Formats: sequence, C-alpha cells, structure tokens
Amino acid sequence: MVALNLRVWAAAALLAGAGLAFAQADREVQVKAAFLYKFGDFVEWPANAFSGPDSTFFIGVAGDDALAAELERVTAGRTIQERKVVVRRLQRGEAPGQLHLLFVSQAEGGRLADILAALKGRPLLVVTESENALEQGSVINFVAVGDKLRFDVALPQAERARLKISARLLAVARKVVS
Repeated sequence: MVALNLRVWAAAALLAGAGLAFAQADREVQVKAAFLYKFGDFVEWPANAFSGPDSTFFIGVAGDDALAAELERVTAGRTIQERKVVVRRLQRGEAPGQLHLLFVSQAEGGRLADILAALKGRPLLVVTESENALEQGSVINFVAVGDKLRFDVALPQAERARLKISARLLAVARKVVS
C-alpha cells in the first residue's frame, strides 16, 4: 500500500513539477479532481477536525457540478488518510456543514469573501481557482499557466486554519506564499 501511494505521489509530483497539460475542459476537470483527491494525503488536520479515528473525510464542491461528479468517480472506493471519502455538492447559499476540504469554483468567486468569512477559524483546506483568492483567504489556488494547470499555496492561511502542509506538496507548488 505504501509503495503504491509513493508511486502515485511520484507520478503526481512529476506531473505537477512539469506542469500538467490540458487540451480541453474535460481534461482540466479530471486533473483538478485528481489534485483535490491527492491534496488530502499531504495535509495534516488537527485531531479535533474529526469526530473519531474512523470518521469520514468530507470534500465539498461549490459551483462546479462537473468537477464534483469527477471527484465522486475518482474517490469511489478510495480513502484519504485511511478514511472513507464523501463528496458533497454545495448549492448556492447552503451551509457547508462538516467539511475537511472545500473547492470553490471560479463561478462562485464573487462570493468567495463571504464563503471564507463564514468558515473562518475552521480546520478546512480551501482550494480555489480565482484570481486573488489567496489574498482573500484560500489556502491553495489553481492557476492556469499556458496550457498547464499548477497551484499556489498560502502558508499563513493554512496556519490560521490549523493545517500543516507537507513539504512534499510545497515542493511541487508553483508558488508558496509565506
């Protein structure tokens, strides 16, 4: 199992380091879903983020049903940190409830400040794809660089959420804000 995880990580790291090309929207959705799934293995949540050792890992997706569907496919029968994964599609105005990772699409970018304010202080990995999202409070932000998908990480936001991001994930980020 460890060898498989290391091989998956090595492949993801090579792809991220070189930049992952996407030729069409479907491919971009697949790449984002894969990244979101793998991010969960390279972040440490505080113990109180989970109700128990067997509790579920919840991923929320706001504003992108295609990505939510792909993420459901990617995570089916898999775990994050040995926890069952459940993907929740958040509707506009819906309270996020118990989540560990939240993806906020560019379509929801105009509401990003409000979403983040409502989640302030929670141990939640917020991933976005909007310009200036890190400055607004996102922890990880997807960035298109030419035809490649990369990501930036904001360490101050991670610290405020009481999350510890692995040096291995930081090493493949395009930019790390400290």
